[in-house]
Amino acid sequence: MNLPASSRLQFTPDLNICRVLNGMWQVSGGHGRIDPKAAIESMFKYIDAGFTTWDLADHYGPAEDLIGEFRRQVVATRGEEALSDIQAFTKWVPRPGKMTKKIVEENIDISLRRMDVASLDLMQFHWWEYQDKNYLDALKYMAELQAEGKIKHLALTNFDTEHLQIITEAGIRIVSNQVQFSIVDRRPEVKMIEFCQQHNIKLFTYGTLCGGFLSEKYIGKPDPRGFDLTTTSLRKYKNMIEAWGGWRLFQELLSTLKKIADKHSVSLANVVVRYILDKPSVGGVIVGARLGLSEHVEDNARVFDFTLDADDLNQIDAVSQKSGDLYELIGDCGDEYRR
Repeated sequence: MNLPASSRLQFTPDLNICRVLNGMWQVSGGHGRIDPKAAIESMFKYIDAGFTTWDLADHYGPAEDLIGEFRRQVVATRGEEALSDIQAFTKWVPRPGKMTKKIVEENIDISLRRMDVASLDLMQFHWWEYQDKNYLDALKYMAELQAEGKIKHLALTNFDTEHLQIITEAGIRIVSNQVQFSIVDRRPEVKMIEFCQQHNIKLFTYGTLCGGFLSEKYIGKPDPRGFDLTTTSLRKYKNMIEAWGGWRLFQELLSTLKKIADKHSVSLANVVVRYILDKPSVGGVIVGARLGLSEHVEDNARVFDFTLDADDLNQIDAVSQKSGDLYELIGDCGDEYRR
């Protein structure tokens, strides 16, 4: 399988990425046991299909270790030059508190060792508490480590527009912000996208499939409760659907998306991902990879085979207009983590 040229983005001068990123949150626990051997075998299938870009984190259980072992196996079986086709974006999520260069460097060094790299492609930084201004110190020290070659590019995870602006005005070059963005959660459209367009910042989006709720599987199904919500993702995004408009309106959305999917001979998930990929400033959509458990490589590839037309977009917007305003209910991007 070869993905078309439209599947790629020249994200930075030195990083050409796949616009559907392989999300590794699902190896962190809460989604079923991961067999490392089977997981790495799956990773080869992903890169061979053209899905070469991985999204992981220091706290996603064994994610960084899996990347490290995967890289070693790539070298052993395909040679060192094959590593140039793989991009791995990690995160650092420290507890708020005083930040020194020593603390920052020690944590960056842990990721370097675990991932078996000399320099991190992208370090995405998350901070839990805006009142604690030490996040600016952490970023300034990371910028120093970037100048020293340990990090190629600096990025953020779940920062709101106000604090993204503070960081940018502090002279720290941010290339991307990872935010929740889906047909259900359109909060980035309120302020974030405009700021990112002005400052050449890309968005990487997660939750685009609402943990799997945005799929044919849930069409016509009763409102899931309690024991039906078997993964961390399902529990999280069920709450988001409730805030958005509830299960009845969500069923109307699924029916609408199914008609659009059938028109283009693709899956409902393809429509959902395409819709967000086409939004301004969106560099890529992160789709969870349940490595060794289930794979959607062939289906994900079809995202690049079609285009949504004006009628499709109007149908989606007609349903969205009946929903609640998540920006008003929750706040800007990432505010759900700081309430």
